[in-house]
Amino acid sequence: MILVFAIFYFLIIRPQQKREKQRRDMLSSLKKGDKVITVGGIFGKILNIKDDIITLEVGDKVKFKITRSAVGNVFKEEDE
Repeated sequence: MILVFAIFYFLIIRPQQKREKQRRDMLSSLKKGDKVITVGGIFGKILNIKDDIITLEVGDKVKFKITRSAVGNVFKEEDE
């Protein structure tokens, strides 16, 4: 029984906790000017962050307000 739990922990629980920690760290380190991809697949640049609300510029004079948790990934210039 202990062996089954150990296998379950190392193959499922631990990797999930690691991914969740990386996501929390990424979301907490967001700053103005970062280029991000939302979970819906929209590319944009962060204009402003106020508490949990992010203003995202997605085109010329096109801005969205999203929650911090809607950010899926941060990308660099060379990723474009």
